[in-house]
Amino acid sequence: MIWNRRRQTSTGPFNELVDVTGIPDELIDMMDSIDAEYILLDSSERVIQSSLGISTFNIVRERTLLHEHLLRLVRATRRSGQPQETTMELPRGPVGGGKHSLFVRVTPLGENGLIAILIFDDSEMRRLDSIRRDFVANISHELKTPIGALSILSEAVLGAADDPEAITRFAGRMQIEAKRLSELVQEIIDLSRLQDNDPLSNGKVFNLSEAIKESIEQTRMSYEAKKISVTFSPIDQPQILGDRDQVVMAIHNLVENAVNYSPESTRVAVTLKENEGLVEVSISDQGIGIPDKDLERIFERFYRVDAARSRETGGTGLGLSIVKHVATNHGGDVSVWSVEGAGSTFTIRFPQVNAQERLQVGGTEI
Repeated sequence: MIWNRRRQTSTGPFNELVDVTGIPDELIDMMDSIDAEYILLDSSERVIQSSLGISTFNIVRERTLLHEHLLRLVRATRRSGQPQETTMELPRGPVGGGKHSLFVRVTPLGENGLIAILIFDDSEMRRLDSIRRDFVANISHELKTPIGALSILSEAVLGAADDPEAITRFAGRMQIEAKRLSELVQEIIDLSRLQDNDPLSNGKVFNLSEAIKESIEQTRMSYEAKKISVTFSPIDQPQILGDRDQVVMAIHNLVENAVNYSPESTRVAVTLKENEGLVEVSISDQGIGIPDKDLERIFERFYRVDAARSRETGGTGLGLSIVKHVATNHGGDVSVWSVEGAGSTFTIRFPQVNAQERLQVGGTEI
């Protein structure tokens, strides 16, 4: 019997002791060097080795392969002695519409009944190709507005050389448009970064309560200026896997929106709860609400419910799109409830990481 206590990656955990009789270290070294996730099964279909990234697919639990289609491929490979290939999609989490697009190859390894499942994830390539096709067109359209306004205002300033009051007025408008352009460019950069990074493949486990506190603190100047009360009661150790900075940015966007679209001296409530393997963050305000006709479109890029109000608050139409990207990329989702004149509640959900999963992904970052 050979016992394997090798570290899977430079940052990952030690494998627990596993009976890997007949598997040379060279084979595992070779599997680790392949640019794919993998699973090794013994003759009784027990998972005896897997790459660290397999945990993001939720197809292995307690050394059992859970996916029926993959099990059928394994059995077909065992019967025929020939490799089997397929393409398939897996959800990125228990909720939401995000998908992993996978190419899978199942192949026998020698005479001892070992089977290797190689999983090549080309989700990112397909997703980026789809997004980039229409992203440039959207950006060019949105940039035209502030750039055109700055051009007109600069001409007005030149034409008002003998009118100091007009120059002051036009210069003020130019500052507003320049600030709007700067915020638009920054949100385009933020969205671009989200589209180029998979938080499940490169993420860490972190405490969601602490991330929410940071998001609220980032909004302090805005809500104090409007005398709005922001309340939050954290819960103990709600852990999720992903990119902490992205999650902070998404929750900050929701809190900032709640403040921007609420009257002075009202209240914004942030709540956090656990629900059947998910953690739910809800942000409720007493603001102007959202018309029913707009509810289905508010997460689209550059969509604004009230263009005039967005100009007043500095809205770019990208904030909620960023929230949706963050939720989907983390295997979660985002939803909204709203009544005009009564306020809105946005709820963003993430898969929760339990104690066993924390060990598999290398511990916890608080």
